[in-house]
Amino acid sequence: MTENTHFTHKAPIEHVAEKLAEGKFSTVEVHGTEIPGHFSAAADAARETAVVLLLMSCIILSFKIPLLSLTLALIIFSTGWTLWKFGRSAWLGWSRLERLHRLVKQEKWEIDHNREQEKMELKDLYANKGFEGKMLDHIVEVLMADGDRLLRVMVEEELGLKLESHEHPLKQACGAGLGAIAAAAMVLTCQLVAPGFQGLVIGSLGTIAGASALSAYYEQNRMIPAVIWNGGLAILAYAWVYFFHEFFFRQG
Repeated sequence: MTENTHFTHKAPIEHVAEKLAEGKFSTVEVHGTEIPGHFSAAADAARETAVVLLLMSCIILSFKIPLLSLTLALIIFSTGWTLWKFGRSAWLGWSRLERLHRLVKQEKWEIDHNREQEKMELKDLYANKGFEGKMLDHIVEVLMADGDRLLRVMVEEELGLKLESHEHPLKQACGAGLGAIAAAAMVLTCQLVAPGFQGLVIGSLGTIAGASALSAYYEQNRMIPAVIWNGGLAILAYAWVYFFHEFFFRQG
């Protein structure tokens, strides 16, 4: 295979940039990104659970269902929702690992069949880091001499992927499941303490605010904007459901 075929008529550094973009794209879900990590999965699941229960309460409470029946219905729904969040998080985790393994396998094939081109890419990578002359040549030769180390370097430097940052899917799924359970327990407890509209709203918004604050703290982001944005979006969604429900059902 010729150099031009491997690089597709691009310079080595352009090929590296293209591979880096491919690696970044591989970590994005087409239906929305779920942040890897059991803690982040728990916070995300808690927010979603609270929002779903909040929106459901807007409709269910209008039917004047007895408190015991309402609580039982929400508990039944919450169990199914928790199973969904657990399974979805596990599936997303396995999907990420599958894509990672595919990219690693592809990179290993390139190393085995295009060593000279990979050497050029590696030299350009470290030249852009400021290395030059004999030091650059020495680094490249040392890395090229160890296939396993070379593969790891090319995956992390060329594709921008950190192999150790990918948690086991079941660990992430457990985080999502526990987040959903904690949110449901919080909302239902508030509903029992303050039956009706107030308890569900207070429990849901409190859970959303708490999960948003903890997630922002964990990610070293600003907590107040995170709480305001997530709480504001939840209130907007609730208002949308409430007014449409009032318009269509009260009219009849």
